[in-house]
Amino acid sequence: MAAPSLSSALNSLSLSASSRFSLLPSPPHTLSLLFAKPQHHPSVLCVKSKPSDDIDTSFFDNLNPQEDITFNPPEPPEDFVAPPSFDDGPLETEEEIAAAYEELYGPAFSGVSVLGNDVFVMDSQLKQDTGFGSGAKKEKVRDGFEERVVQVRRVTKVVKGGKQLRFRAVVIVGDKKGQVGVGVGKAKEVITAVQKSATDARRNIVKVPMTKYSTFPHRSDGDYGAAKVMLRPASPGTGVIAGGAVRIVLEMAGVENALGKQIGSNNALNNARATIIAVQKMKQFREVAEERGIPMEELWK
Repeated sequence: MAAPSLSSALNSLSLSASSRFSLLPSPPHTLSLLFAKPQHHPSVLCVKSKPSDDIDTSFFDNLNPQEDITFNPPEPPEDFVAPPSFDDGPLETEEEIAAAYEELYGPAFSGVSVLGNDVFVMDSQLKQDTGFGSGAKKEKVRDGFEERVVQVRRVTKVVKGGKQLRFRAVVIVGDKKGQVGVGVGKAKEVITAVQKSATDARRNIVKVPMTKYSTFPHRSDGDYGAAKVMLRPASPGTGVIAGGAVRIVLEMAGVENALGKQIGSNNALNNARATIIAVQKMKQFREVAEERGIPMEELWK
């Protein structure tokens, strides 16, 4: 009974498949295209290159490709004079060669020996002219500001591989005409740290208000962190009575008569910044009169 059932199932499957795809159009001439022989169309022609009759090839008729051909150059004219050879000229002396060498590269061996070491003038000249072989020296910026190094400390940074050692420099710049700035910079070398801190100080320039007696117009206090600074005006002839970073800031600003006091921390950087904050709180008499809207003479009444 199993065989008839299997045959009936296959017949039903074939009928369903034929009924399913009966609606699709069958492609015409499918088998004829697969087994058709290639046909040659009369429109497609094979063009063969033919030698052109315009080119004269009679020169190559009597030429043997295996024969060696000798080159016969043309004869020079009658008035032709051959140029002298490079080896035929007079030989240069050692003095002329040395003079030509020194003209291009500068003097060579000077003939002086110091402790068994020969001195070459050309090496020193190259170092002086181009800086080759010597440390790079940067020229100082001539903008009217003077620099004063307040502090240089060695700082470390703990990283995964250990400790990184660097230097931190605190520099104060000023023109002694009422402008002063405080900057800080870090680098692996002290010179680079000072240069960076000087650049940072020039970016943070502040104006210091002063009277005609080169002192402050009034009292002022400033604090930065744990550092606190008191600034007081002084009579002419008193001088700058202050210490630490406060004194350097006042001198670089051009203050000649003033009193200063550090209260709290002795950190040079914090005291310098506290002094800058105290200076920024000061105002000239003219500014106070404009804010109040009264003439400047009434301020002392």
